[in-house]
Amino acid sequence: MKLKLIVLTTTILLGSIVSCAQQSDYETDDFKINGVSVTHEANLGITVWKINVNGTAGNTIPTKVGQLDGAPVLAYVFPTSLQPTDVGFNQTEGIVALALTSHPDFDDTPLWDENNDQIFDNDGVIWHPHWVILHEDKRVAGGLSVKQFKKADSTVVLPPTNPGMPMYMDSPGFPVTTKGNTIKVVVPDYRMNHKIDFKYDGVTAFMKVNTSDDNLPLLGVYGVFSVASGNLSLPYQVKKNP
Repeated sequence: MKLKLIVLTTTILLGSIVSCAQQSDYETDDFKINGVSVTHEANLGITVWKINVNGTAGNTIPTKVGQLDGAPVLAYVFPTSLQPTDVGFNQTEGIVALALTSHPDFDDTPLWDENNDQIFDNDGVIWHPHWVILHEDKRVAGGLSVKQFKKADSTVVLPPTNPGMPMYMDSPGFPVTTKGNTIKVVVPDYRMNHKIDFKYDGVTAFMKVNTSDDNLPLLGVYGVFSVASGNLSLPYQVKKNP
């Protein structure tokens, strides 16, 4: 785990430098982290995950490009020390992260109707959660991507709520809310193997979908706006309320 974190730290900091150089339109105070927390509420059997920013959390959303290839994705991300098996994947190398995302060009939560309009495939722009496995990927500016696999790989295990894409991603349907400078998500204990002693960090990032170039990942990180710890050391521990 220590080696993986060193690699992840190096690549994500490089990604932060690249994103600054690009002067992304998305690099606003809405993604400048000033606090992060995960709190276990024992009486409810849940954890509440929060990222606080200088601006208005969730206010900035991606600009629609009208197709899946090249579609932008914005994300508030919690890299963790959880194991892939804790959230329904098979054991595999990489960092388990809970990503809260928005992307108006596609919907990857086929089981959930986040805007409650009785249409299940039109609400990708609404902030929603994904469990993902991140790994080093030098093909993209941010140095990271969501780990992919071959469709015929029988060793791969995904949760039944996965969106059907050939990568380690789940669409768990946890409730995400934004208010003022805070974005938060509520996760039931049983949906992460009752683990409440993990470590974590907070990251905001720009990602992009690729479906046309085999030399690029399906979903890569192209810029990092902010890292809560400053060095992605996963220094934070879960707070516990009775």
